[in-house]
Amino acid sequence: MPAVSELFQTLIAPAASHFGGGHAVNAAVEKLSALRDVIDKLLSPEGCPWDREQSPESLCEYVIEESHELAAAIRRGESAAVADEMGDVLFLLLFISALYEEKGEFALSGVLEGSRLKMIRRHPHVFSAASFGSREELLAAWEAIKRSEKAGEHEKPVGVFAGLPESLPPLLKAYRIHSRAAGAGFTWESDSDVEQQVEAEWLELLDAFASEDKAAQERELGDIIFTLVELGRRKGIKAGAALDASARRFLRRFSFMERAAGKDGKEFATLCMEEKNALWDMAKRDEKKGEGR
Repeated sequence: MPAVSELFQTLIAPAASHFGGGHAVNAAVEKLSALRDVIDKLLSPEGCPWDREQSPESLCEYVIEESHELAAAIRRGESAAVADEMGDVLFLLLFISALYEEKGEFALSGVLEGSRLKMIRRHPHVFSAASFGSREELLAAWEAIKRSEKAGEHEKPVGVFAGLPESLPPLLKAYRIHSRAAGAGFTWESDSDVEQQVEAEWLELLDAFASEDKAAQERELGDIIFTLVELGRRKGIKAGAALDASARRFLRRFSFMERAAGKDGKEFATLCMEEKNALWDMAKRDEKKGEGR
């Protein structure tokens, strides 16, 4: 097996001009090689007993957790935290690769080469003469290429939703479902059609709330959220990110209210609703002042 430094030189060096020149690539190769050396040491007979007990399956939850932490850092706009969390995710990916390599199932070089070829294949408008008249045509081609890849793997036609991970968070899963359905030409013709559907779902939700049918209430609530995800997707908005921003905005405002109440020697929970609403409006004004700075 080639040394890790040689492997990365072979795979990354051709792209040096895109990453700040050869010096930057050499530095990255050196650090990646050093990190892989750490992993090899951890997995050696003289290494860490806990690490040696791990398997790709046992590391799945850590990958999910660290990926969520990385996404949170990105959304907060904290570059130092982003760099730290990227390191954690990269470590886990290299760790898992090393475990598969130990079993002789695949090597990191194959992973990187497979990813390179896949991206070239899925971007024919960049790497070949293909052209698309709209973003929708481009996305439809992307989904068609993915389906053809899956069909090649299984030697038979596969469905539009083949490979959709069951474990995706619900909002992200809804987004991916709408995206794939649209790629197959199954979606509303216009944004206004989706807006009308949202209005229809809202009325159905109100009817369900007027009844005592809890199953219908849950179903209609899910339907309107599902439709809103599609409306956002068509506008270039990911519902998961939008909801996360709203949740963080609420937490910032609530924290402001608690601090403001504390400055007056009061506990927020003991305030009347009128006082709480006044603090909420104050928090919103303070937020707008901050945005204007």
